[in-house]
Amino acid sequence: MKKSYTYFISFIVALGGFLLGFDSAVISGAIGGINTYFNMTDWELGFSVGCVIFGAMAGNITAGPLSDRFGRRKVLIITAILFTVSAIWSALATNYVEFIIARIIGGIGIGGAILIAPIYIAEIAPPKLRGSLVSLNQLNIVLGISIAYFSNYFLKDLEGESWRWMLGVEAIPAFIYFLALFAVPRSPRWLIQKFSLVKVAEVTLVKIGGIQYAKETIKEIQRGIDKKEEKGTFSQLFSSRMRTIIIIAFGIAFFQQITGINAIFYYAPTIFEQAGGSTDSSFLQAIVVGLTNLVFTLIAIRLIDRLGRKPLLIIGTVTMTVALSMATLAFNNASYSFNEENINKIENVAIKKAIQSLKNTSYTSQNDLFAGVGVVLNEHQLHNFKRNEVKKFISINANLVLVAILLYVAAFAISLGPVMWTLLSEIFPRNIKGIAISVVGFFNSLVSYTVTQFFPWELTNLGPTGTFAIYAFMAFLSLLFVMKFVIETKGKTLEELENELIKS
Repeated sequence: MKKSYTYFISFIVALGGFLLGFDSAVISGAIGGINTYFNMTDWELGFSVGCVIFGAMAGNITAGPLSDRFGRRKVLIITAILFTVSAIWSALATNYVEFIIARIIGGIGIGGAILIAPIYIAEIAPPKLRGSLVSLNQLNIVLGISIAYFSNYFLKDLEGESWRWMLGVEAIPAFIYFLALFAVPRSPRWLIQKFSLVKVAEVTLVKIGGIQYAKETIKEIQRGIDKKEEKGTFSQLFSSRMRTIIIIAFGIAFFQQITGINAIFYYAPTIFEQAGGSTDSSFLQAIVVGLTNLVFTLIAIRLIDRLGRKPLLIIGTVTMTVALSMATLAFNNASYSFNEENINKIENVAIKKAIQSLKNTSYTSQNDLFAGVGVVLNEHQLHNFKRNEVKKFISINANLVLVAILLYVAAFAISLGPVMWTLLSEIFPRNIKGIAISVVGFFNSLVSYTVTQFFPWELTNLGPTGTFAIYAFMAFLSLLFVMKFVIETKGKTLEELENELIKS
């Protein structure tokens, strides 16, 4: 087995994941700048962050069919172009609508890259390496997230509009990805299935595993083709024969996002500021989140083909439930003190004057706090207080919040993060894989958008206690789903899985 070549082309393809991760996390540092520059409401802020997922949904729904028709590599090259254009345009945007359009273009690239990279890698990977190689995509996603947090930290103090530099720097790796993709061969399985180019496919397969491996793989692919499967359709995807696969795919796609992972990545500094941290410390804590994500993704890659997919999912979802419950408890036990020092931190003169009547008052819950403040502030001032000022009065076990967030991210990184994409690349039959993963990816992005869009509103209106309680409950439901429905796929060929999962 020639592992070096296989890892080389898999890593290049997985660089799309790096751009995806970078694009997802870089906005967390730019939120303060774009919020001030474009003067946004909670909903506008949520949409400016989450609109990239609208683009991702468009990329999800089109990338699969396009890759079936034109090839995996060509679609990935297009995503690299979209990432480059989006980074430059969003950095130069001068109005809100222009900024949104630029973000959506990047989202289309995200939607394509997150689906097609795992498909390509799964198609070229030997069964014994498939889990690890497909997980390279997730590794690059978390590496991109970590680099984005570092980049934000070092760029945040630039004079002028530092958020433009934060967003624009992504154009550099995007262009490198564009160039590197030309060193990647076309998918051997796609070449044989689409054009019967056995000799061309054999050249790549020999480089991957040697002559014997190439011959055996070609025979296996041709046996699947000889079944004369008709081209996959949407109606076929939702037929009764596909019921088991659909339950697994849509379930795992739902729970991967509904537990709040993108809220953590997109708003990490904001969350740590809610726990009373300064801007500097919140950016540093975001870096620690990124590094934790990276380390535990490496652990997942090490374990996914040894321990298996389902055990990792069970371990991860149990730990996520515990971690999110810890965060809920930390915020629930917070207190709020209106001493002179805290009141003087308020910059809004009208709110500061109104709050003076609450001097030397303290509250043991956020609900009591908002009720008390609501007596002395009008509706507009109360909203401003909830959004911008409440963090200045909080007294909380900040270490418990940090530990809970890090534990949650670590658990996600060894389970739902990499395992979902590995499962999706494995369980769908070949004739419907492109359409199927596009549909499931679209659904996954829709759930992600919902979480991202509502998060600023939730923090303002439900507070972090209610927000994290919802995520903890969803993590518990995800554990129940995994235990009941998810099957083990490690060590099995794609053809074996197809025979096992499709009902005759």
